[in-house]
Amino acid sequence: MQDMSQFVGRIFQSESRRVLSTLIRILGDFDLAEEAMQEAFATAAKDWKGKGVPNDPVAWLVSTGKFRAIDLLRRESRFRDLRPELALRVAEITAHNAKLSEREIEDDQLRLIFTCCHPAIDPKIQVPLTLREVCGLTTEEIADAFLTSPATMAQRIVRGKTKIRNAGIPYIVPSLGELPERLESVLAVIYLVFNEGYSASAGNSLTRVELSSEAIRLGKLVRKLLPHPEVLGLLALMLLHESRRNARVDENGDLVLLEDQDRTIWDEELIREGQNLLQHALSSGRFGIYTIQAAISAVHSEASDASETDWRQICSLYDVLLQIDSSPVVELNRAVALAMRDGPEVGLKIVNEILDRGELASYHLAHAAQGELLRRLGDVLQAEKAFERALSLAKQDSERRFLAKRLSALQQGSDA
Repeated sequence: MQDMSQFVGRIFQSESRRVLSTLIRILGDFDLAEEAMQEAFATAAKDWKGKGVPNDPVAWLVSTGKFRAIDLLRRESRFRDLRPELALRVAEITAHNAKLSEREIEDDQLRLIFTCCHPAIDPKIQVPLTLREVCGLTTEEIADAFLTSPATMAQRIVRGKTKIRNAGIPYIVPSLGELPERLESVLAVIYLVFNEGYSASAGNSLTRVELSSEAIRLGKLVRKLLPHPEVLGLLALMLLHESRRNARVDENGDLVLLEDQDRTIWDEELIREGQNLLQHALSSGRFGIYTIQAAISAVHSEASDASETDWRQICSLYDVLLQIDSSPVVELNRAVALAMRDGPEVGLKIVNEILDRGELASYHLAHAAQGELLRRLGDVLQAEKAFERALSLAKQDSERRFLAKRLSALQQGSDA
């Protein structure tokens, strides 16, 4: 058999969050579950080499993790220190979770996401904490998603775990009736997991298919539980974006802009599924930011050629989106759409205003957009400065190569 440590490493990469989710549900403690999971994988690397890989590796890891947790508790003498009433409470939580785990939410990963999005936890902490502990995103990836520093995000996650521990918030699986109040945070978690999979914040590959696929899987599970219009809107958005995956990079792995993509290789089945979900969400009249973004994506999917894109409709949709979500990123995307409809000078004015406010000073795409609009206006010197700034901030290899090509073409006086 192949090297066992490498095999276990691959199992860890693909299944560790699933194992952790199940252990947290069983044990009711993040830190204990994390430690138990690590010991289970370490044991697997030893035992499987001599005894062979079990038929169900995940079940084996969960079972081993449970026993390792008991060993850890005994070693730390925590069983002796538990007051009788606290021990009874732990038993009650375990029984409650076991009962609910058999119905309503069938997937441990989704179950834990809903559990972590507890209304007693600040929403600003719920989502980063869940992304880190349940979905396995790194602190750096989460910080990029929230346009903040890794140090700030790390502190936020630590504060969240401390709040849960000090306030005694139990990891109780919510009932079906408790899910709607947690839905907004759950959708935000799924959306950000998908974004990291669709456009990775760093690394060699522009996309991470395992993350976007998992986000879509979770979105479909949420739809079965709560067919809310925004659930349909988010699922539509993810499917419409995912339909372009194969066209987003060339044979060398280099970034291909939307306007330059070969639309004949877009996935028509995903487009139809996304458009159908979008229509259902729109017809409800009770939709929000994900449905509007899906509608913008749908306009792109309807154009067989970039020149046929209905920028007027896209700008109108961004106007609506900006009223609901006045974030600088939405404002930036709207500026790019306005530039396509009304000319680069119109979009550049807005982009400059955003950057002058300092809100997106460290966001490489804002500087890239500024550089592109300056390039189209023929201001080579300022365009170079903008692309240089974007290149200095970009962490993803495909994006860095794209920006370097743009910069080199400007410096050589050729078309980029």
